Order: sequence, then structure tokens, then C-alpha cells
Amino acid sequence: MPDEVWQEFLRTSGEGAGAAPKEPSARERAVAEPTPWRAHTPGRPRRSSRRGWYVAGFLAALVLLVVALDPGGVVGWSGDGDPDPKPLAQESARPEQAPPAEPGGRATLAEPFRGSPAARWANGTAGIHMPAAEATGWMTKAEVERALARTRDFLAASGLDPAVLRGGHPDRAIALMNPHQQDVHTFVTTSLRTPGKDNDPLLLFSRFDPAQARPVGDVVKTRGRISYREGRRGALEVTADVTYVYPVAPAGGGDEVVRVIVRRETVVSWDDPSKVITEAGTFSLVSYKTDMTNGGCDNVTGYFRPEFGGGGAGGDGETVDPYDRTGPVGEGRGGCGVATRS
Repeated sequence: MPDEVWQEFLRTSGEGAGAAPKEPSARERAVAEPTPWRAHTPGRPRRSSRRGWYVAGFLAALVLLVVALDPGGVVGWSGDGDPDPKPLAQESARPEQAPPAEPGGRATLAEPFRGSPAARWANGTAGIHMPAAEATGWMTKAEVERALARTRDFLAASGLDPAVLRGGHPDRAIALMNPHQQDVHTFVTTSLRTPGKDNDPLLLFSRFDPAQARPVGDVVKTRGRISYREGRRGALEVTADVTYVYPVAPAGGGDEVVRVIVRRETVVSWDDPSKVITEAGTFSLVSYKTDMTNGGCDNVTGYFRPEFGGGGAGGDGETVDPYDRTGPVGEGRGGCGVATRS
């Protein structure tokens, strides 16, 4: 029995329903003009129930109409107009095409990756594909696995460490570098102390000037992969090709959010200590390349300096899609090109 019918029964029972019905006589039944039960008019509770079905049917029809007109819009009813994107699988090989355009949307403090392909990328080191370890060169399978993990630790310490991003010194990253590799030691020390065109710490480390920009939130989106092979003198040579997406806002406050996009290719060598002077748990740096957009054109301050106030698309070089990972990383640091998207 529907609830409204039961409530009506209780109400009428409490008030009294008048004299109890009595069985009519045969004569009364004969002269009475009966009303067929099929012609019975439903009472008020039943009319209310039927009206509810009419409303539900109308709403269902309305939903079907909306789906037909905009099949992708229903998932956006959460309020931000941008459906919750499914995360991409890790990148195990070089992609054959750039990521497609994302639905339009302006980055905000609450949604710093809105309108960017990076919205579907993983966070931090989760976006860096790690290959299966196999014995290579002078290293056993377990040693290769450990070397790969430490290479990823270097990527985290140099490109994801919150303290370093806010202008701190990359001590943990430097601790993983062979201290006996004198030319690299000199480059790192000089670039961090007196950065310049020939000594740019941004080739290896991601840092923002805390007086100019502040990271938005604690998430850096990444996409890339680590690979390895046998290198010189039986060393384990590891290559990391990773794109980092940093959302930042002006240091002085405000709600403008821009994204600095950095792609680095770093090649390191885990050397056999019987053949190369090194320290346990450290690697030698073989090469490093960096592409960057919106980090400051011809910047020699040692910090990324993003353009705010609508100036992020500046530059007089060739246009570049910073999310396109189909080709190799360029030589040097491409900071003066015109980004096709951010």
C-alpha cells in the first residue's frame, strides 16, 4: 500500500468514517442502480501517485533530449563543465602523434590543469614509465633495478622537489651525482652560484624565483619514460625523457594561473667502479637537453620566470607544441619560441 493511502486511512480512521455500512436488503439491491467497479474514479491518493509518474516520465524524456543534443555534456553536470578525464596509460615508447586538443577552459587556482592535455597525465613520478630490469653490463638484475630507481630519484629531486621548485638548493639531486666528475661538478656549482648563458642550472633543475612566482598546489604533472642499455666500459647507461607541467601564479597574490612546460632528456652512466673513479650510489652525467615554454625568454637568472598578464605566448622564434613528444628534445633550451598551447 502506498504511504499516502496508508496515511489517509489513519486520518479517516481517527476522525471516524460515519455510520458503519450495513448489508442492503434484497429489495434495496434490486432497486439500486449499481456502479460498475471498472468505472470507479480513483481517490485522491491514487491521483497523486499517477501525477508523480507523469512528472518522472517528463524528467526522463528531458534527460533523453539533453543526451541526444549534447552526449558529452551530461558528465559535465558536476558544475565545472569539464568532464572528469580518464588518466592515460604510461608512455612506454615514443608516441606517434601529439595529444589531441582538450576542451577549452582557463586554468584556475582550483583547477590549474584545466584545458591542458596534462589534466590526464599522472602526478609526479607516477607519470614516468619504468622498464623491467634485466642484467646489463657489469650489473646484475637487482643492481639494474636499484640504479633505475635512483635515476628516478634524481628526476624527483631535480624536477619535483617542492623546496627546490620554490627556489631552494637541489642538495638531494647533487648527492646522486659522481663528485669525481670534475667538469660537471664545476658546471653545477657555477650555475647555481652565478648563473649565466653558459652556466644555466635550469638545464638540470627546476626552480622558480619566490619573489616572482609561486607554484599552485602540490601537484606537478609528468609524462615520460626511462630506458637503458649497456654503455661504455660495460656501464649501465640510462636515458630519461620526461615532460613536466608546472602551474604557477604571481608571487604577490592574484588568481591568474599560467603553466610552465619543461621537457628534459637526461642521460646518465652507472659506471663500473673497477674501471671508472666514482662513488657508490652515484652516476656520471653523460648529456642533458632541455626544451621549455613560458619560463622566460633569454632568461639568465637561474630561475624560470613565467610571463603573467597575458604575455605568456610571447617570443619571436618558431611555433612549438610543448605537449608534442613525437620528436627528440632540441639542443639547448628553447625559451623564445611561440607555444601553440599551454
